Formats: sequence, C-alpha cells, structure tokens
Amino acid sequence: MANAIRALAMDAVQQANSGHPGAPMGMADVAVALWGPQQGHLRHNPANPHWPDRDRFVLSNGHGSMLIYALLHLSGYDLPMSELRNFRQMHSKTPGHPEVGITPGVETTTGPLGQGVTNAVGMVLAEKLLAAEFNRDGHDIVDHHTYVFLGDGCMMEGISHEVCSLAGTLGLGKLIAFYDDNGISIDGEVHGWFTDNTPERFEAYGWNVIRGVDGHNPDAIKQAITAATSQSEKPTLICARTIIGFGSPNKQGKEESHGAALGKDEVAKTRDALDWRYGPFEIPAEIYAGWDHKKAGAEREQA
Repeated sequence: MANAIRALAMDAVQQANSGHPGAPMGMADVAVALWGPQQGHLRHNPANPHWPDRDRFVLSNGHGSMLIYALLHLSGYDLPMSELRNFRQMHSKTPGHPEVGITPGVETTTGPLGQGVTNAVGMVLAEKLLAAEFNRDGHDIVDHHTYVFLGDGCMMEGISHEVCSLAGTLGLGKLIAFYDDNGISIDGEVHGWFTDNTPERFEAYGWNVIRGVDGHNPDAIKQAITAATSQSEKPTLICARTIIGFGSPNKQGKEESHGAALGKDEVAKTRDALDWRYGPFEIPAEIYAGWDHKKAGAEREQA
C-alpha cells in the first residue's frame, strides 16, 4: 500500500517536472499506519470531509503535497486521477502546496514551514475548549485527535518552537506529531546547521516523546501511535527515522530527491526496486479496494 503512494508521488512530480517527491516517498509507511483502512488510526469519512468530529490531519511540510493528494485519492475523496495528473498546474485541485477550500480533505493551507504545526495546535486547542463546553458524562460529542507531519525545516522555524512550547504548557493531549527525521534538506545533510537535540527539546516543553521509531517498520509505527493515543495528558512527538526518497536506487537518502523530479530513468529504476509493475498513474483495482475508506468512514461517523 505504501508503494502506491510512492509511485503516485514520483509520477506526478515527474509529469509536472516540478515538486518534492522525497518526503512522500519517505513518509509513505508512516502514512499507511495512520491512514490505512486496515487498522488505521485516522477517523475520517471521504464522503463527508466536513464531519464535525473527524480527526484532523495536517501536512506541515506542505511541499510534500503529493503525499496528502495520494492519500485523499486512494481513500476515496473527490480527487480523481485526472487531478493528480494535473499536479501543480493552473486551476487544478492539486496545487504545489495544499490549500484549504481547493482540495477536499485538506484541513488548512500549508507551505511556509512551521505554519502547519501552528495551525494544528490551534485545532487541538479548539477541540479542548469545545469538549469542555459541550461534553457531558457518557456523551462526548467532541472527541477527536489532530495528527501532524513535520520535518526538519519545520523544527528549525521559530514559530514551531513557540507553539510547541504552548502545546506542552496547555497539556494538549489530543495532538500527535510525527517528526520526519530524515536528516536531509534541499541543501543537503542538516547536521552542519541544525544541531538541536529535538527529543530533549520537546521533553522540556512537556511533551510525551517516543524516540527512535523505524519509519519503515509498520508494526513499530502502529505501536507508537497506539501508545500516543492511550494517554491524553500531554501532546506526543513520534520521532520517525526515515529515508528521504525511499526506493530510489540512486537518490534515496540524498538531497537530489528532495525538491526535483527524479528523472525518467530513475523513476523506471525505482519501479523495479519497489517491484511496482504498473505504469505511470496506474493503480490496480485490488489496491483501490484495499485503500477505499468510504464504507468504514461512514460507519465511524455513525458510531
């Protein structure tokens, strides 16, 4: 299921000859653990994107937009393959960075790094205030989580420091953040200019920190999410060690996969490396069936 995300991401960026394939390919396994219909944790309904008590998902590193577009398309939102083929084109529903009101299922506009996690903290604060106002014993009409993906660039931004400190101070336990710890930026390895001990920083903010999660091990990711949702006293940071551009034989783990198309030859080699035997923008029926969340989403909304 993760390779469907990787294939759509590299195909769309290649067709547009513009975009960021590395993050979607690196975070695909984490995305499956969160979004996947089989034992996925995200409560959402593709047939009703505005279900009031849905979980919220925010892609703070919005340049990796093909990740959320692939997830929305595969899950059954009103985002057909024609829109993925039109990635980053004028008037499409798949702009270079996610925009609220343009794409069904996008909760907030992201792009400037650090902004998305800030929006996510606001969403969790709103949930906490509404729950305190309207919930009654045995009748929790407001009860949802907000999940956010963020990368090294988000962690570097001052606004993320401020808002994550606030989240810890307020005890926003319905916030679960996934740190895409791949160690690569568009300029190369980050160790030369980003030396923060991120887990210790978030522990100092008062967060629950889950360290050292293998971002390509589905069981480890699911265990981390289960641990995060089992407590509600603190926000949680799940530190997922990932490989940017996962699957690309010559560009994974390198800045070359961050902000440019892989190139036709490398896309073909990546297909072989992933054993993805389908053509560009081709998703077989059985994978669509495995991803489709419309029935399960409707059942969750009615529960």
